[in-house]
Amino acid sequence: MVMPSSIAVFCGSSAGARPAYTQAAIALGRAMGERGVTLVYGGASIGLMGAVADAALAAGGRVIGVIPEALKSKEIEHRGLTELHVVASMHARKELMAARAEAFVALPGGLGTLEELFEVWTWAMLGYHPKPCSLLDVDGYYGRLGAFLDHAVAEGFVRPEYREMLVVRDEPLALLEALGAYAPPRVTKWLDADAR
Repeated sequence: MVMPSSIAVFCGSSAGARPAYTQAAIALGRAMGERGVTLVYGGASIGLMGAVADAALAAGGRVIGVIPEALKSKEIEHRGLTELHVVASMHARKELMAARAEAFVALPGGLGTLEELFEVWTWAMLGYHPKPCSLLDVDGYYGRLGAFLDHAVAEGFVRPEYREMLVVRDEPLALLEALGAYAPPRVTKWLDADAR
């Protein structure tokens, strides 16, 4: 098992409705920092974003933040990071985060979190990168999403092997172990007569 040296974490800029979400963000950040795994994230000091960053830093980890200029004041950029990159756009943010990470984790979050995860997962399905994409399913937050993805497979819009690419665990250490053990599937030609 080879632990990724850096992981991009997508998550909410709010804390959500349950304390368990913040607790999971802290546990993931701490586990990454203790294992020398660099955290790459959206650069904010608030919500789950701030919680995961603070925990990684407190555990001695490196934290790289990437925040668009337009969100710098709205999301309240974190001023205590190892590196903070201020970029021109959301596209530039996602591009830099993807380039600096060897794996991707989505903690609970909203539309932005889902959009970020689905983009890097789509890139993996298309063979643009071999990096694992994953969900930390805190208190069943992503359970209905998993059911929908299974429905999309059953309805012929997602291939089973692509569905299986998404690593899902409900505990931070188990998720890190799964990312370390991940072996990317061989991606076949995507646009063919049976493509979905």
